[in-house]
Amino acid sequence: MSDTRLEDFMAAHGRLFVLTGAGCSTGSGIPDYRDEQGAWKRTPPVTYQAFVGDTATRQRYWARSLLGWPRIAEARPNAAHRALAALEAQGQCDMLLTQNVDGLHQAAGNRSVIDLHGRLGDVVCLGCGVRSSRADLQLRLVDANPDWVGLAAGAAPDGDADLDGRDFSGFRIPACGACGGMLKPDVVFFGENVPRERVQAAMAHLQRADAMLVVGSSLMVYSGLRFVHAAMRAGTPVAAVNLGRTRADDLLQFRVAAPCGDALAFLLDGGRRRVTPPTIAG
Repeated sequence: MSDTRLEDFMAAHGRLFVLTGAGCSTGSGIPDYRDEQGAWKRTPPVTYQAFVGDTATRQRYWARSLLGWPRIAEARPNAAHRALAALEAQGQCDMLLTQNVDGLHQAAGNRSVIDLHGRLGDVVCLGCGVRSSRADLQLRLVDANPDWVGLAAGAAPDGDADLDGRDFSGFRIPACGACGGMLKPDVVFFGENVPRERVQAAMAHLQRADAMLVVGSSLMVYSGLRFVHAAMRAGTPVAAVNLGRTRADDLLQFRVAAPCGDALAFLLDGGRRRVTPPTIAG
């Protein structure tokens, strides 16, 4: 059991590369995907191949999104987001790479952000490449499907909603206003590759960092785990804040098993430690 404190780790490394995941946004009311053992809490998200290849899948996706989008649109940064914005403001966060698609780091004040998996607030046409606003698409979805507005639906991750037992065959999906093509959230679906330029830009920042901090990610998806592997190859120390196990536990200097906002509270409290969460040795 390591007694290394998170404050000590951060104080010892003045140029941090921060990777965040869904655990950062649960305090803002956005559910996460995995339990503390890293297993799926629910059915895995739709794949890119199913979305583009099957009309019924798209109808189901957009019907659930119509009801789930307001939760994303209304979400506000929590203490974890504000703490990481403070870290950047004091000059210690060289780059924040987020696996989240909710835009809450930018809303909290972070400016040096790479959205590894894109942003849910943007929509892209797969035909002509034109990008548009998800908020605008919401108006079109509501106008085309007024009977769906106000249906009871459970909250799900990333703007999804639980609508069990519904017939989606009559749901109408708006097309691209420019070319009539298929619209897709401008996010990386399972089965899609993260754009190479994003990975390269993030790796360049990681090479300049003297330590890496993982916040709220189980690292079960390779798109995030690859950066821990790169840090290991470079001899860059890595610590994590995550309630549950991560796929990289054996590579970490330590893991703080606490909610992200609690573990990072000292960044908003003049350096005074308010909680003493357990640390789990890597």
